[in-house]
Amino acid sequence: MRRLHLIALLPLAAALGGCNFVVLDPSGDIAAQQRDLLVISTLLMLLIIVPVMALTVFFAWKYRASNTKARYEPEWSHSTQMELVIWSAPLLIIICLGALTWMGTHLLDPYRPLDRIAAGEPVPADTKPLDVEVVALDWKWLFIYPEQGIATVNDLAAPVGRPIRFRITASSVMNAFYVPTLAGMIYAMPGMRTELNAVANAPGESRGFSSNYSGAGFSGMFFRFQALSDADFNAWTSEAKASEERLTRAAYLELERPSENVPARRFADIDPTLFDAILNMCVEPGKMCMKEMMAIDARGGLGLEGVANVLPLTYDKHARRGTVFGGAPSYVVGICTPEELATALTLSAARPASRDTALVRGAGLPLPALSGSLPAFTPISLPSREPRESLLGPRRPSNS
Repeated sequence: MRRLHLIALLPLAAALGGCNFVVLDPSGDIAAQQRDLLVISTLLMLLIIVPVMALTVFFAWKYRASNTKARYEPEWSHSTQMELVIWSAPLLIIICLGALTWMGTHLLDPYRPLDRIAAGEPVPADTKPLDVEVVALDWKWLFIYPEQGIATVNDLAAPVGRPIRFRITASSVMNAFYVPTLAGMIYAMPGMRTELNAVANAPGESRGFSSNYSGAGFSGMFFRFQALSDADFNAWTSEAKASEERLTRAAYLELERPSENVPARRFADIDPTLFDAILNMCVEPGKMCMKEMMAIDARGGLGLEGVANVLPLTYDKHARRGTVFGGAPSYVVGICTPEELATALTLSAARPASRDTALVRGAGLPLPALSGSLPAFTPISLPSREPRESLLGPRRPSNS
C-alpha cells in the first residue's frame, strides 16, 4: 500500500522538478533584499495562519459529538483574556508588516542610487555606475551602452560588483523589464522613462523577460543576462565593437518593426541621440519631439500665428509606427461645423458629373451655366491684414 502511495506522488514530484526557484536564490544584492522581505513577510503572516489552522483541527477533534467528556457551557459568551489574545497578536503583526513595508519601499526604491554592493560592503566613492538604456520593442529588447558606444538586441551583460543604472522606455505598448536574479520588475512605457538601480554580486548567466503581456510575440520576448568579471566584460564589449552593423535612426526604424523570437544582435556604433529621440517619439524625420511640444505649451502655446510653423510637420499624422495596425496616412485639411458639412455634402451630391468645359472668350461674358438648379453662391473674400489683426488684438510694438 505504501508503494502505491509513493507511486501516486511521483507526478507531483515531477511537476515540482520543473520549478525554478531563482527568486529565492538571486545573485544580486537588490534581489536578495527583496527575497528577504518576501520571506520575512511570509513568516510573520504564518504566525497567525498556523495557530489558527492548528486550533481549528484541535477544537473539531476535542468537541466532537462522540467526546462526552468535553466541557459543555451553553451560557458562555465572553472571555477578556481570549479577546486580548485574538486582537493583540494580529495587531502586533500588522505593525511589524507595516514597518517592514515602509522601510523596504524606501530602501528598495528602484530610482534610489545604490549605497552598497552587498551587506557590509559599501559602494566605493570613485565607482561610476554602468549606464544601460533599455527600449522595449515588439517583441524584443534593445540595450544601448552610451559609455561603450555599442548596442545589443536580446543580450545584456554587466560586470560583477559594479552598480548598474537602467533607463527604461518602450516604443509602442507597455512592457515590464524583469531580471529575477538581479532586481525587481519595473514597467517600460512609451513616452516615459523609468529607472532601475541594481548590482550583480556573482558571475553567472540567467534569463530576463517581459512580465507584462504585450501581444502575439510576448512568449518569446526574453533575453540573456550575463554577470561577468571586468576582463570578460571588456572582451564582450570588444566583441560587440567588432560587429559590422550600425544602429542609425534608419536602422532603428527597421528594427522597431514587430518580429518574434529574434536572435541576439550587436551594433558596433550608435547614434548618441537615439534614446532621447525614442523617448520623445521623434525618431522619424519631420517629427516634433515631445519635449519641444511641452516647452511650447509651457510658454502659452503657439496661437493662431503659429499654425503655419507646425503645418509642415508630420507628427501624429501617421498610424502607429512599426505595426500592422492602422490605415494609410491621413491629414486634416479643414474644420467645419456640422451645418457646413451637411451643406457641402448636399452640394456635392447635386453637382453634375460633367460640365461645359468650353473656353470663355471675351471680356465680361458670364461663366457657362451648370445644368440643374443650385443655390446661389456668394463669393467670400478673405479679410485684409488690418481687420484680421483687429480680431486678434492690437499688434505689439516692435522693440526696434
